[in-house]
Parts: sequence; C-alpha cells; structure tokens
Amino acid sequence: MSAIHYDLGSDQILTLTIDMPGQSANTMNAAFREGLAETVTRVEKDLGNIHGIIITSAKKTFFAGGDLKELHKVTRDDAETFEEMVNSLKAGMRFLETSGKPVVAAINGSALGGGLEIALACHHRVVLNNESIQLGLPEVTLGLLPGGGGTQRLPRMIGLEAAFPYLMEGKQVNPTAALKAGIVDELADSGEDMMARARAFITANPKCQQPWDQKGFRFPGGAPHHPAMAQKLSIAPAMLKQKTKGCYPAPERILSAAVEGAQVDFDNGSLIETRYFAELVIGQVAKNMTGTFWFQLNAIKAGGSRPDGVDKETFKKVGVLGAGMMGAGIAYSTATRGIDVVLKDVSVENAEKGKSYSEKLLAKKVSRGRMTEQQKAEILDRIKATDAAADLDGCDLVIEAVFEDSGLKAQVTQESEPKLVTNGIFASNTSTIPITKLAGASARPENFIGLHFFSPVDKMQLVEIIVGEKTSDETLARSFDYVQQIGKIPIVVNDSRGFFTSRVFGTFVNEGICMLAEGIHPSSIENAGLLSGMPVGPLAISDEVSMTLMQHIRDQSRKDTEAAGGSWAPHPAEAVIDQMVNAQNRKGKASGAGFYEYPDNGKKYLWPELERLYVDSDKARTASLQDLKDRILFIQAIETVRCLEEGVLRSVEDANIGSIFGIGYAPWTGGAIQFINQYGVRAFTERATELARQHGDRFAPPGLLLQKAETNTPFA
Repeated sequence: MSAIHYDLGSDQILTLTIDMPGQSANTMNAAFREGLAETVTRVEKDLGNIHGIIITSAKKTFFAGGDLKELHKVTRDDAETFEEMVNSLKAGMRFLETSGKPVVAAINGSALGGGLEIALACHHRVVLNNESIQLGLPEVTLGLLPGGGGTQRLPRMIGLEAAFPYLMEGKQVNPTAALKAGIVDELADSGEDMMARARAFITANPKCQQPWDQKGFRFPGGAPHHPAMAQKLSIAPAMLKQKTKGCYPAPERILSAAVEGAQVDFDNGSLIETRYFAELVIGQVAKNMTGTFWFQLNAIKAGGSRPDGVDKETFKKVGVLGAGMMGAGIAYSTATRGIDVVLKDVSVENAEKGKSYSEKLLAKKVSRGRMTEQQKAEILDRIKATDAAADLDGCDLVIEAVFEDSGLKAQVTQESEPKLVTNGIFASNTSTIPITKLAGASARPENFIGLHFFSPVDKMQLVEIIVGEKTSDETLARSFDYVQQIGKIPIVVNDSRGFFTSRVFGTFVNEGICMLAEGIHPSSIENAGLLSGMPVGPLAISDEVSMTLMQHIRDQSRKDTEAAGGSWAPHPAEAVIDQMVNAQNRKGKASGAGFYEYPDNGKKYLWPELERLYVDSDKARTASLQDLKDRILFIQAIETVRCLEEGVLRSVEDANIGSIFGIGYAPWTGGAIQFINQYGVRAFTERATELARQHGDRFAPPGLLLQKAETNTPFA
C-alpha cells in the first residue's frame, strides 16, 4: 500500500492524499520517500492529462515532519549517503513544483517541519481555519534545521528578516497568524470548503510558477547584498552568538544556509541547505537534544513512570494551602485546566491577593487577544479565596505550599486532611524536607505524596513527584494523572532530603559561590555559567532564590541531619552566604540587594564591593574559563549520578528531563546524564577525578560512575 493515494478525477485534477500505513501521523520516512518517487513517475507519465494537483492528508494532522528515529541513527560514516537521500527526496518535491501545473496544499491539520516544507513547495496553500492547527518549522528546538527546502523557500516567500523567527527560533503560529505572515494564502471553514478553494485556484491558474523561478525575482525586503539587508546581516551573527553563547550550532547553520542560499539560484541554495542539514544531523548536539526532547520526553508523557493497573483519574476540586507566589501559581495552573480550586491562607485578604495573581495573568492574555473576558471570568470563578478550612470539604487533592517549616506543614496537614474525599490525596510542595518525615503528621501516609512545583508555576513545565516510604502506587498513579491534567511534565523520584532537583540545584549555586570564596572574579563566574549553557549565572540565581531562604534550608537540613545522628559537613559556600546576609545585609533580589545591585531604573549589575571582599587578583587573572565551565556542569552531573546510585532517581529519562526542565541544566547537553554519555563515561570519570584533586572531594566520582567507567558503558 503506497503512502500517497493517487486520484486523478474526471475534472483532470489530481488529488495526492498522504496516508502513511500503520502510523497515526505522516512522517518523512522510507515509505514516504518510496511513495513520492512512485507518485512523481506517475505524474510525469500523466502530465498531459493533469490540469492541477492538490496535496492533502488522510490523517488528523497534515504532516508531522521528518522521521526522527531515522535521523537519530545517521552517523558520520553515513553522511554522503544521507545527503544523496535528502537531495533525492527534495528533487521529487521540486519536480512537482516546476511541472508547470498548479500545485495546491490543502492543509487539514497541523503542518510542522517537513509538513510545512511540503506546503511551501506548492504554489498555493489553503488551511482549515481552526485555532488548534499549528504551522511552523520547529527543527531548531531539536538541534536541527529545516532540511526539506524550508531555509530556501520561506525567505523567498516572506523575506529573510521575517523568516528568521520561524527558522532560528522554531516559532509556530495558528492559521490566522500564518495568513497574516504570508505563509498561507487562504483560510477554509470546512474540509469541503478547503478542497473547493483548492480546485478554484487550479481553475483560475492553469499555469503556475514559483516567484523564485521567474525571471527578475526579487527577495521581499531585499537580498543579502541589498544595502539595508546587508547592514542587518552584518550584525546578525554577533546577535545570534549573544543568544546561543556558542552552545547551539543549529541557529548558526540556519543563518548560514538561508543567507548563502539567498545569493545563488534556488537549486544551488537547496544543495547548500542539505550540506548544513547533514552536518547537524551527524553532530552530537542534535543527538543530545533529539534523544532527550523527543524520545525521552515522549516516553515520560506516555506514562513510562506511572504504575500500571490503576484507572486514570480526573480531578474536579483541588485545595491549595498558602497563597504566596507558589500557591497562587498552582491555583492558576489548576483553574485554567477546568478544575475548581480552593485557595486558602491565614486571612481572606491574603487569599484574595493570591487570587489576584491569576487575574493579572489572565488580563494579560485578554489584552493580547488570546482569551475573552468571559473566559477570564469563568476561570476566576473557579478559584475560591478563603481562610476557612471548611471550604476544603470535598477536595480530591490538597496541596500545601506553605513556608519550609516541618512544624507548620504538620499543622496544616492535620487541619486539612479530614476535609478530603474518601481516598483523597494530600500533597506537599516542599522543595527539600523528606516526604516520609512530613507524612508522619498524616493519618493516611499511603495517600501522602510530594508534588514539587517550580517558580514561576505558570511558566515552569516540570513537577517533581516524590514518593515517600508509605506512599502507595495508587496515590502515585493518580498524582501523575493530576500533573498531566494541568499540562505539566511529571518526573517521579524516591524520597531524600532535597529529592533530586533541589539537591542538584544546590550544587550549582554552591559551586558558583565557592568560586567567589576562592577569589575568582564574579563576572567570570557568571559568564562561565552562561557560556556552559545555563540560563543564568549561579550568583544571579542565588539572588532570585534569596540567600535567607538558602540559609533557612541549610539550617533545617543540618538540624534534621544531626537529630538523626548524622554529622554535618559545611560547604565552602556557607561562609560567603552568612557574610552576605548577616554582615552585609544583602539577602537577595526580593530585599533589593544581593550579589547584584537592583536600581529602580535600569538593569541590575554585580555589587562592586564583591571585588574588594572576595577577589584575589592572581586567581582571577589565571582562572581557566574551561575549568569554570566544567566545574558548573560536572558538579551537577556527579550529584545526578549519586541520585541514581542511591535510588532517588528511578530512570535516566527522569534524570535528563528533570535536570533541564527543573534546574535549567544546559539543554544542549540533553540533560545531566546525557552530558556524561556524550562526553564519554570513562573520559568524564577521569576529568571528575582531576577536578576532585584540584577542588575537593565533592567532585569525587561515585561508585556507580566508576563501575560504568571500567567498561566505558553509557547510562541507559
């Protein structure tokens, strides 16, 4: 059965319906390539009897893009064969485009990546006017570039500058925005209307040629040599480098393919694109990003960490205790998904203040045309702000998001737990205190679990689900369902102080502060963080978290550790934190002063006194940038291995996804464990041993890492 149905009607209009056998979505795999080759042969034979061609899909989506399983397997040895295959595929699309017959894309669903590239190869594009449909070229988010002609056709259609956000940022738009941008030509109200419009275009345009195949074609907005465009392009690489920090080759190759391709004819531009595409496909960054952001993320979303044998649950009423920024964010994220929320605080005034957080976020959506006033009102009506525990009656789930204090958390647990429905779940949003310890205050510890959200909740996608010693599989499965119901990504970890994300995050900020204690210049520390791929430097994020909170968490951890008979080993960063808070009264961003100054008007900047207090001129001058970057990435990866070794982490997938979406671990690496795999397990272990000699035992390779290094076996 061919992947493309060939239907030449009595009106001599050929309808090519893409319908990949045995797949829920169409992808550019071997079956599609074979189907396209067969189709081209038949079209060539029937060309005299064809008035026009419509390309559409039998699936719910139009076309999902390239086959990532195939791309992920391509190695450097396969590069030449791969290039030939890509050029052959593009030649088939190019034949239809240059056949002289009008070719129309009837886009019945989302067209992403290769799907949009097929549409761009047509002379006219009609799309269903459905807000859920997305059009775009998201390859860059996986470390790749649009290799099916996207870097050549889109700039020729809408101009280089207008095309860059779609090419280099992976911007996706709905049909209305796509029409406004010039990516599609018409909107259709129904499938019948879509096909009728496609036929009407063919009737009205018996002969068709792409603008770029016509004599005298000019680039919209100017070609690269046009003075205005040349001026913009001269600074584009520097601006791009400022964004990528040199960690991501894909945006740079996309810029090169688009600009170089724009200076030659289309067919040579297409060859340039293929060369850059092949370079990225065989490169390590694309392997890292595709493996984690596609395969591992999809495995988690498919329920890989959810216990089997438990019926899926839909939550209807959720209580949130504490209306601070975290509780307010949880309430917002829950209410926007159609769930009733009881937002409780010590006073109605505090609770209403927490509810106003949702009002502000929703008002912003209304002002941008992404929501109506009625929809906003419906969501706000779902949030009940209260100071009365009685309002929690009938909740399926209660999440406490109060201050990090074991006593306070025990108090709200005992007050609220009786209000839950039979078999209801009580969850703690604690970031560090062990769930088993907190469950000691619960009458039903088997129904007690950790749901660790990240701030700001409305933007952060991850939720770390923490399983206590007595938490049941049923509670875990149902909690997993809630996290997915509110559109978040769940990872599952076992109990430990700090769990996984807070433990690893702590190593990042402490290492940066430790560097300051050693005399390294704060600018070098922050730049090392950014250049390694972290979203912000360790000193900046310390200010965001607040050093008083870091002190409190440390003191609570020390107290609990010593109460359990353990000994507390101070970290070199602790003295700096104590001096900043106690002696300098610089507690962080919220108090207006930390490692950074926060002027009322203007950008923040590093506190100048840090240089006098901490910097050693000799160490600052001789510090190796690579050494600083390694320390930042290695310390987090080593702690992640410890979490695997101790059974805190249950899977490599949870480790990689959790490290990126929860901590901000450099996305180009594919996550903390994938960083080790791509570095080479043995080579990583040797470098960690070297760092331990230079900087302390915290870099010492854990036993699991040493074991893997013996045979150079990657984590899987």
